[in-house]
Amino acid sequence: MTLKKRFAFCFLFLCQILLAQQDSILNLKEVIVADKNLKKYSNSQSVLKLSDSVINKNAALLTNLLNFNSSIYFKEYGRGMLSTVSFRGTTSSQTAVIWNGININSQMNGSTDFNTISGSDYNSVSVKAGGGSVIYGSGAVGGTVHLNNDMSFYNRFENNLKLDYGSFNTIGINYKTNISNEKWSTQIGFSKNSSTNDYKYLNRYTWRGEQRWNQNGQYDVITMSANLGYKFDTKNSLKLYSQTSNTDRNTSLVSENETKSKYINGFNRNLLEYNGDFGKLTTNFKTAYIFENYQYFADNTRKDFTYGKTESLITKVDLGYRLFKSVEINGILDYNRTKGYGSGFGSHVREISSASLLIKQDVSKDWKNEFGIRKEFTDNYKSPILFSLGSSYQFSKLYNLKFNFSRNFRIPTYNDLYWEEGGNPDLKPENSYQTEIGNVFTFKNLSLTQTFYYIKINDLLQWVPGQNGIWSPQNTNKVRSYGTETILGWKKQFDKNYFAANATYAYTISENIDTKKQLFFVPFHKITGAISYSRNNISANYQILYNGFVYTRADNDPNEIIDAYLISNIGIDYDFKFLDSFKLGIQVLNLFNQEYESLEDRPMPGRNFNMYLTLKF
Repeated sequence: MTLKKRFAFCFLFLCQILLAQQDSILNLKEVIVADKNLKKYSNSQSVLKLSDSVINKNAALLTNLLNFNSSIYFKEYGRGMLSTVSFRGTTSSQTAVIWNGININSQMNGSTDFNTISGSDYNSVSVKAGGGSVIYGSGAVGGTVHLNNDMSFYNRFENNLKLDYGSFNTIGINYKTNISNEKWSTQIGFSKNSSTNDYKYLNRYTWRGEQRWNQNGQYDVITMSANLGYKFDTKNSLKLYSQTSNTDRNTSLVSENETKSKYINGFNRNLLEYNGDFGKLTTNFKTAYIFENYQYFADNTRKDFTYGKTESLITKVDLGYRLFKSVEINGILDYNRTKGYGSGFGSHVREISSASLLIKQDVSKDWKNEFGIRKEFTDNYKSPILFSLGSSYQFSKLYNLKFNFSRNFRIPTYNDLYWEEGGNPDLKPENSYQTEIGNVFTFKNLSLTQTFYYIKINDLLQWVPGQNGIWSPQNTNKVRSYGTETILGWKKQFDKNYFAANATYAYTISENIDTKKQLFFVPFHKITGAISYSRNNISANYQILYNGFVYTRADNDPNEIIDAYLISNIGIDYDFKFLDSFKLGIQVLNLFNQEYESLEDRPMPGRNFNMYLTLKF
């Protein structure tokens, strides 16, 4: 594992990234992070970092990991089906997913399906709350999710294998190998997650009194990755990241008489990165090729399908210069060329160029300021000038105060601009202003983070019915979202007994300014919690997830809601200490057999089980 065990619980205490104090005797093994700007320009915002040890305690798909360990709300079209997010009351297209520093949200619909991504394919997953469009571009409004493959440069040969088998014939395989020395670093990975997914619907029957069950819900997600790094010397390095994935799944039926359909989608991502350090001047050059595609079979017994594909070439140059001991600037030039073609939107090419300037000022060890500005240039839409201004002051070991103010945006997607029929080439980008204040309290083994935020979104894109009944996207409503996020963490050791606990709470108001109605599928309340215990070879953990009720209609009809639900998981494992590690464990998911759903007529499974075996050698 790239991150050492001593960092396994740091996410409980930090909502920003801190540098560990280096012991004068111990030389820390060198790890090069994949996204340096996440670390450098996030002092004024909260960043929750989930290490690989946390990732391994949760179900494989990214939805499960983030649902139980962050304040992000997920809407699932059934277990393993399409999964979209709402972060700070924003839409699914207003959360950007960042892969090793590159925005990978779909060019076709602007969002990411979190059930097509396995969290175990990465050695760290981070969640950054708040605006980030100055660095990461379109969609970074509510927040960003970062998937990183950090590379190490020290002598090691390490293999990790995890095998899962659970209810509904659910099978998981994840293998990762890390080979490195002081010059080379290699990571190779493979993961497969599949299920027949034929769970029974709790307390649901047909009109004949027959038990209903999840029909046509099979899925299979396969991902392969290979990463290679080379250090020319202490100041120059070259890294290559490559990842390919294919998701083949049916779509669960709402009623038994529906036609069975199927959805296949995949991606291929390749990123070449050079880093150079020349004293006051640093350079970072990235070039990436990203391909994504889908095929939709309205009737999976037939060969007919609709499809969409995009190919993106991204080039990014980041030059950093230290003006003074306390001031560093970064100038970033970015070029993105995307070709999209499909049965729904024809064939189109979009070229986007951008220029950014970032400034970081460390007034003292306790007071840090950051500023950024960005402008994009394209013929497809008019881009606003984006900015971010933040400050962090550590008053004492007990209290840290943060402030951030930013302007962010989301561009129209290929579907928005070119869909046949209904696409609207005259759309403007959504743009928003956001401000937040964070309070971080740390006392011995306890940490409490309280963040208050306010977001105003203009020109929200919505598909509305037009002439002749044809739906078309329009810049319609104005939305404001405000609320609070709380993160609580605690850990303690008593002799050989280790305890840890954490919790999050999000209170969210996200409303249409004109109608004063809460946006549908945005809960007012979300709570997560976990407690873990370990002693010698045994460890156990317990998780809870509470989602408050959500409206399913824009008019907030009280009869059209999805009820609140509370679910919990419990797990225990034992390490036989064979090889480096040989763990055998079992998990009980939805322990109390709660009937629940996050989307109407899409029930989730009741109590189910998962057994796993992990080997490290």
